[in-house]
Amino acid sequence: MGYNFKTKLTGLVLGLMMFLPAIAQEKKPKVNIGLLAHAYLYAQQNDFGSSELTEGSKNWGMGANLYRARLMFEVQFTKRDYVFAETEITAGIGPFPDKAASIKVLDFQYDHKFFDWLTVSAGKMLVSYNRNGLQTASTLMANDFSYFQYPYNMNQESPLQNDCGRDIGVNLSGGIIENKLKYRLGVFDGRRTFENTKNKPFRVTARAEYNLRDIDPYCGTSLGEYNVFTFGGGIDKQGTYVGMGADMFIDQPLGKCGSITANVAYSYLNGGSNYDAKYSFAELIPEQNIWFCELGYYFRKVKLQPWIKFERQDTHDKLGTTNVYGGGLNYFFQGYKANVRLSYIAMNKNLLTESGNTTNKTFGQIWLQVQLCYF
Repeated sequence: MGYNFKTKLTGLVLGLMMFLPAIAQEKKPKVNIGLLAHAYLYAQQNDFGSSELTEGSKNWGMGANLYRARLMFEVQFTKRDYVFAETEITAGIGPFPDKAASIKVLDFQYDHKFFDWLTVSAGKMLVSYNRNGLQTASTLMANDFSYFQYPYNMNQESPLQNDCGRDIGVNLSGGIIENKLKYRLGVFDGRRTFENTKNKPFRVTARAEYNLRDIDPYCGTSLGEYNVFTFGGGIDKQGTYVGMGADMFIDQPLGKCGSITANVAYSYLNGGSNYDAKYSFAELIPEQNIWFCELGYYFRKVKLQPWIKFERQDTHDKLGTTNVYGGGLNYFFQGYKANVRLSYIAMNKNLLTESGNTTNKTFGQIWLQVQLCYF
């Protein structure tokens, strides 16, 4: 049988629905419902996100897009039992006339806390060995997540066959040393469509971090609400694929003036070189090194936050190096609940021409984004 993500998720949801009423009988659960919406106006050169050079690639196109529209649900059944669910539109509404948007289950996660050092989570959830892949979309500092921190797990056609960085599985997490040292260890579905194989391996991820100050809330910026200095690292493994890296996050209040935020990460990815291996990613994920950096300053009184970012992907193939750099200005007039972000991002990369050669080009992108969030 082929890979069927929807069937597995449906079975998981039905199983949890049968189990949760027994938990709920203990006392009245606490229920919270929220929403998140991201919409933007854009101007972008035509081949900004392409790998091939096309006619008129330097021309600018303009439009509008609603690309996040989420409903979020959380239920605290007991002090130890918690469920989080989140829906999402299946296609951006705007520049995609050939795609009909619908609603899907983006997250469905059940947590049971046995001890402070052990919580077991089961369901469909974010999967990553690095911090950027685990932080929340509602608290981003830059206009969006990084381009290359987890580039191969965005949909079922991608090498790791995930859904917007989510996968179905079981994850263990907790903290020791006064909760300063935290860990995550998960087993997930991963890629299921290896040809002519049985007993396909699961995807295993592990991450550890140490919090020198406040416990990291996994935000893109806390707007001066936290004092965070965290460093960590992890590994991601399935078949011949391996991903590993290290990261550091600083969110430092600076008196009444505001706060500074810095986010730095390095990753190494490799799908292996053995094309004949039983569970090979050799043709799917090239060997590469990835660097990522964001830096911003929040002016508390005027609620403005300028920021800059830089990313670099060095792949050991014909396309070589891609650099992304730029910056923006955020206006948090209602904090995370409502804000406006203006950004300019440039992407410098090698593109394939019709003759099979490569040429280096730089493309620009301008976003004016609005966020509405209540949770």
